[in-house]
Amino acid sequence: MSASTNNLQAKSPVLHKRGETLIWHFLRNALLCIGIVLIVMPMWLVLINSFKTLEEASQSFFALPRSVNLDNVHELLNGQNYFHHVGNSLLVTVVSMTVVAIFIPMVSYAIARNMRRRYYKFLYTYIMLGLFIPSQIVLLPIVKQMASLNMMNIWGLILLYITFSLTRGVFLFVNYIRVLPIEIEEAAQIDGCTVVQTYFRIVIHLIKPMISTLVIMDALWFWNDFQLPLFLLNRSRDLWTLPLFQYNFKTEYSFDYPMAFTAYLISLLPMLVVYCFCQKYIISGLTAGAVKS
Repeated sequence: MSASTNNLQAKSPVLHKRGETLIWHFLRNALLCIGIVLIVMPMWLVLINSFKTLEEASQSFFALPRSVNLDNVHELLNGQNYFHHVGNSLLVTVVSMTVVAIFIPMVSYAIARNMRRRYYKFLYTYIMLGLFIPSQIVLLPIVKQMASLNMMNIWGLILLYITFSLTRGVFLFVNYIRVLPIEIEEAAQIDGCTVVQTYFRIVIHLIKPMISTLVIMDALWFWNDFQLPLFLLNRSRDLWTLPLFQYNFKTEYSFDYPMAFTAYLISLLPMLVVYCFCQKYIISGLTAGAVKS
């Protein structure tokens, strides 16, 4: 009797642990399934409604289209001045990304390697204060300032994107660069490299994952942003970026769902392709330096 009791007592922790494992696996899989549904369902609705007529979408929003109707695509690409707004978005995204990719790593490297000096420490602290200020608070002063400078245009929008990227970019890069071994840079300087040569020949190759991370994250933001273009570019239709153009399908009394979803789908494809090919750089950039070797 005592031997069987001892065996049950010995097995009970194992059974208890196995039960906890099964519960955890069930909860994890349930949460993953919910997450997949929440992500895939909106994309599925965009896809099926892109091939419907306005009458079909009004009758049944969730039903499959009766046939593959490409009239929305044809009308969007040929009758809505679509490519002009694509060009505006491309100009904003490419120019902003280029300046961000060149300027922010340089600033961050100077701060990271001179943090012991008061000036650079103050500069870093001053830039980091931007993390604690919600963007909605500064929108009104920014719009008034840009209007007084006569920069309510695409170039003013690019300048604001570069400015707003500075805070997050410097935060990521400074912490990334500080965990890099400084001995490599010291060895290069002993061999006769200047600071500029060390940066372009050594450091820039070490921080490529973080550059890719910042460029991809900011590209998604610049391409999809609606708030800043709404405030700066809404005075003229010729200045609209794609998000403003897509918002144009909504009127006071109606909303052209098929045309809007067709525009969403076509505009989504470039960023989706870029993200699928470059997501490994985001993961490596965010996790590098997390564990010391």
